[in-house]
Amino acid sequence: MIKIAPSILTADFTRLGDEIDSIGAADYLHFDVMDGVFVPNISIGLPVLESVRKITDMPLDAHLMITSPARYTARFAETGADIVVFHVEAETGENIRSAINEIHSLGKKAGLSVKPGTPAETLFPYMENLDAALVMTVEPGFGGQKFIAEMLPKISELRRFIDSRGFSCEIEVDGGINIETARQCVGAGADILVVGSGIFEAPDRAARIAELRNEN
Repeated sequence: MIKIAPSILTADFTRLGDEIDSIGAADYLHFDVMDGVFVPNISIGLPVLESVRKITDMPLDAHLMITSPARYTARFAETGADIVVFHVEAETGENIRSAINEIHSLGKKAGLSVKPGTPAETLFPYMENLDAALVMTVEPGFGGQKFIAEMLPKISELRRFIDSRGFSCEIEVDGGINIETARQCVGAGADILVVGSGIFEAPDRAARIAELRNEN
């Protein structure tokens, strides 16, 4: 079954508890962390994650769009993230491997993400030890952007690589996901869909989640 991860970046933070309750039918809660350096925006961090962890049992999927993320991956895992995903472009190979091992040592899942301009094969050396490979289908930093259809072959390339080697890594897709682009991503091989405004702007969020899963 396709997994849905609503991004709280587009939620109403004045009533965040209610917003999270409204998407309880989803599989993960996606948590976008931006530092204003790696991406041109600043969002939320550890204190908000800690607060969110106290009010929901949903698995928390922390996507670190920050410079030198290995400095913080363990802290996000310890604070409550169930999956910690960081960008391959932001670290050295040695630090990437160390961070993946550290996340796993804390009993959490580890993922790597690639920007639109980064080739899929950049992830290949790490894939055996990854739980998730996140393909950005917009330039990271802001919600509400248009889906970049040219990323579909990247998803398919990762799918072939994973399947040919029998790895358990799931493919996550983030950016511009709606009903139409969700179908395209699933067709290309995606397992997890990160959706922001496509869910939080829906009049019936549970129905939208089911629709994205193609359950209707």
